Amino acid sequence: MPSIHDLEKIAKIEFADIVVSTMFIDHKLRIFLTDSSFIDVNLSQRLPDKFGFHWERMNQSCEVFRYDNFPDPSWKNVSTYPYHFHNGTQEAVEAASFPLDVIKDTIHCILKWLIGKYGDASQ
Repeated sequence: MPSIHDLEKIAKIEFADIVVSTMFIDHKLRIFLTDSSFIDVNLSQRLPDKFGFHWERMNQSCEVFRYDNFPDPSWKNVSTYPYHFHNGTQEAVEAASFPLDVIKDTIHCILKWLIGKYGDASQ
């Protein structure tokens, strides 16, 4: 699994057109985008292979999108549990539809999907 620093490099290089800057908050990577939204990348320090990708657009549209595999018992009814996607709000949870094999592919897929579905973040 790539390290959080590897993911920072991926964001800065592969998404340079929309990434303004990055910073670390404790063990979490925050990626600031050109539209003033941000993505938090959380690789669990306690639970092996658990992660979360959180895109917050509160300043733009009051939306939150998060893909994670933390074993939250609230989402046991989701068919892909523990993998799940928060689609617009914390409560709007659905089955995850992203590749789960490699973290790099996952963040790449999420960023492209979110930007494609909800507009170019550089605008």
